Amino acid sequence: MITTELVFVRHGEAQCNVDGLVGGPRTCTGLTNRGYAQVEQVALRLAAEHHDKPFDALYAGPRIRLRQTAEIISQALRLPMRTDDRLDGPVHGAADGRPWTEVKTSADGGPHAHPDKLWAAGSDTWNGYLERAGRFLQALIEQHEGQRVLFAVHGETVIVAHTLLLGIPLGSSAGFTVSHGSLTRWQHHLNRLGQTRWMLNRHNDTEHLAALPQEAAS
Repeated sequence: MITTELVFVRHGEAQCNVDGLVGGPRTCTGLTNRGYAQVEQVALRLAAEHHDKPFDALYAGPRIRLRQTAEIISQALRLPMRTDDRLDGPVHGAADGRPWTEVKTSADGGPHAHPDKLWAAGSDTWNGYLERAGRFLQALIEQHEGQRVLFAVHGETVIVAHTLLLGIPLGSSAGFTVSHGSLTRWQHHLNRLGQTRWMLNRHNDTEHLAALPQEAAS
């Protein structure tokens, strides 16, 4: 029996993604037209699912691209959106607005390359972000035990969920692809013996984007 279910939607393509910029709070200007099209497709898919088995809550992080993603889903499902600053992505500090290539060159790699070091002045460390975001996600899971919860998030938040629920050691060199507009689904199972475990049902599911022209789906 499935008890709790968590569904993560990575935001649609944003302008900062197209421009190759670190899209922190100062730089994020929201979704591109392609990003809107991606989210509209995922919202249609979730609305059909919601009709048969309603979701109980919809959360979004604070950056514009996350709120725009959640607003589209909220309207399609007629489910109120809750914005929570603790669902934001990593703190980028002085890297906010700089080209990712420049930041990675200066830091000898991206955030994952040296997980206990800052990648820019005032930034998180990658492990520090995973630990902080994981604590909050665990608290949300406990708060919504027995419910179905939707999240409009950064790709990093999906990695946080995998790190937490799979028990991946902090600093692992392994990673996960998380595409714009993709769905990732975690389900908490309870069997007849009273045993429980989290199971990853879907990761980076983009089936709903097949209806888009190639340039809008990629």
